Amino acid sequence: MIMTTNETASPSGNTCDPAAEENLTVYFDGSCPLCSVEIGHYAGQRGADRLCFVDASDPTVPTGADLPRDAAMRRFHVRLADGRLLSGARAFVAIWETLPAWRRLAVLARLPGIISLLEGGYRLFLPVRPLLSRIAAALGARPRGGAAGAARDAAR
Repeated sequence: MIMTTNETASPSGNTCDPAAEENLTVYFDGSCPLCSVEIGHYAGQRGADRLCFVDASDPTVPTGADLPRDAAMRRFHVRLADGRLLSGARAFVAIWETLPAWRRLAVLARLPGIISLLEGGYRLFLPVRPLLSRIAAALGARPRGGAAGAARDAAR
């Protein structure tokens, strides 16, 4: 959630400045239990203090003029410190490059053709994400929050 226009709170409660030179802003669907588990994993990693997590399901949180909320909810996005927006496999690789425990995977992902393979896998995953999220919820995963998450929980 956005703390001020320049600070965000990570899932662990730490605040970070998305404008800081080394920080990435990670847009995630906080109403999705599966997505929330994944973000919780990244937030718990060493180096996560360089990731600013933004729950795109919260309509009060700005996502930026170049990232409509519905796009942020449908597909994973990361904004680099220089303002460039990445999505899909490229966004995941940007996170992996930031987290020391994931850097080896990021190096492999940068080999010729691997990003395209990862993107293809991500596109195959997207249509089954709702089903996997329901399974994750049945196994105890919970949305991180945001207004959309609260509304979805109330509707169940």
